[in-house]
Amino acid sequence: MEQNQIPYTIIRSNIKNLYLQIKDGNLIVKAPKTFSKEQIQKIVLEKQNWIEKNLQRSLQKQENKPQYEQDEFVQIVTQNMKELIKITDLRPNKVRIREIKYAWGTCSSGKNITINQKLICHTKQAIRYVILHELCHLKYMNHSKKFWELVETYMPSYKEARRELKE
Repeated sequence: MEQNQIPYTIIRSNIKNLYLQIKDGNLIVKAPKTFSKEQIQKIVLEKQNWIEKNLQRSLQKQENKPQYEQDEFVQIVTQNMKELIKITDLRPNKVRIREIKYAWGTCSSGKNITINQKLICHTKQAIRYVILHELCHLKYMNHSKKFWELVETYMPSYKEARRELKE
């Protein structure tokens, strides 16, 4: 192993491709049984920038450390809400930011949107995704195929943001 390489755990299984996963601040490499240690090391080295970035993000989330000051967070939510309302032409009656225990955001049948205060620990992309997600509920109050198509129309990379929120 090279001196500056990040330590990792290898899990071998009957798969075709190699997968890198950051879990609880650790790098896990899921590799085909046919891959040699040298092949695995080479790929890990090639992906070192991605690994370091995502390890940092994972550690930050473990600490639940806010990425923004409160005023900045409110401004990010407000600005994204305004932009997305303009782009989608979907308008809520009321928007609030408060701590929610069970979701990143909610949209009531009365067309009121609540954004979770805990998003302060996440990237701007994740915050924007949650806002868009809740706005799309103004049109589809479910998670149907049409709902996800609408989300994807305005944010083609929404799956990446969703992944971040699940980590």
